[in-house]
Amino acid sequence: MKRLLKSAIMLLAVLWLTGGCTEDDETTQGQWIKKVSYNGYARAYACSFTIDNKGYMFGGYRGANKEYLNDLWEYDMDANVWTQCESLPTVGRRYAAAFALNGKGYVTTGGIKDGSTVTYVADTWEYDPASNTWTQKDDYKGGAREGALAFSIGGYGYVGTGYNDDTIGWMLDFYRFNPNAAAGMQWELVNGFGGEKRRYGTAFVINDVAYICCGENNGTNVVDFWKFDGTNWTQLRDIANTDDDNDYDDDYNIARSSTVSFSINGLGYIATGNRSGVSSDYWMYDPDQDLWYGDSDDDFTPITDVHNYPSGASSRDGAISFSNGSRGYVLTGQSGGSYFDDIYELLPDEEEDV
Repeated sequence: MKRLLKSAIMLLAVLWLTGGCTEDDETTQGQWIKKVSYNGYARAYACSFTIDNKGYMFGGYRGANKEYLNDLWEYDMDANVWTQCESLPTVGRRYAAAFALNGKGYVTTGGIKDGSTVTYVADTWEYDPASNTWTQKDDYKGGAREGALAFSIGGYGYVGTGYNDDTIGWMLDFYRFNPNAAAGMQWELVNGFGGEKRRYGTAFVINDVAYICCGENNGTNVVDFWKFDGTNWTQLRDIANTDDDNDYDDDYNIARSSTVSFSINGLGYIATGNRSGVSSDYWMYDPDQDLWYGDSDDDFTPITDVHNYPSGASSRDGAISFSNGSRGYVLTGQSGGSYFDDIYELLPDEEEDV
């Protein structure tokens, strides 16, 4: 499937660049399909995790009355059905971090509403879908924050980076969560990340390797890109044109914050986000080449015109995503004063007329 998708992308690149399609028969690679919405509040800045073929959306911010939410919703990818689950038995929060391990979901950190101000928390909660119950675990050892990123590989959960203006501001530390450790020993510091401090970054996993990118530091979107295999951190090519001697990134325009990412069949995707305004574009990453969407005759040719989120949806940031490794979804988010409750699935090997 991955080989066929890459071949289709390269063929599309050649056709687009050479004018091989007429105005009447242009197509784009990849199609976004709208799925059924959940029966709850529209929101942004929620968090999510995936267990098997079910995606879970937790919390977020309801702009209509500035409410911080603590509800949990389950989306069945096969049935296209939503079910409301037990709410978190504590205050609602925005920009929390979430991951899944061994059939359970975990939510930690985030911003909560304290009167008219935002404060930050470090509590960690485990959700068991079999019993529809929450259990409190050790507080995140790195301290209270919001806008951290999270992923799980090798039987552990990882949470890092984020922001807390009550302490040091932007952060770059990482901690590993061991679900089998005794109480008081569940979080352990992980050294070696040499990237920029950031908040509102994102991470996706391919073949048990995590890829970390995007986010902002002191008001500027960061451009560094890293992978982590559970032992070693490796810096990859930047996601912006930062070196005049390289032509692979001449047309890159990927750096952004408050974006989402996911993987489908061995390829990574980032979608939506904020880059001097809310965005609707999406990009595909090929880990074999360490390149973003499109390589033809060793001359990188990104085709940003065909990367757009569906025309029926709005540009947005603060969205979330679900992915089981073979299917990817983007949902919720905000633009200006508008908040969304829609959900779209990306079919990357489908073509769509434009």
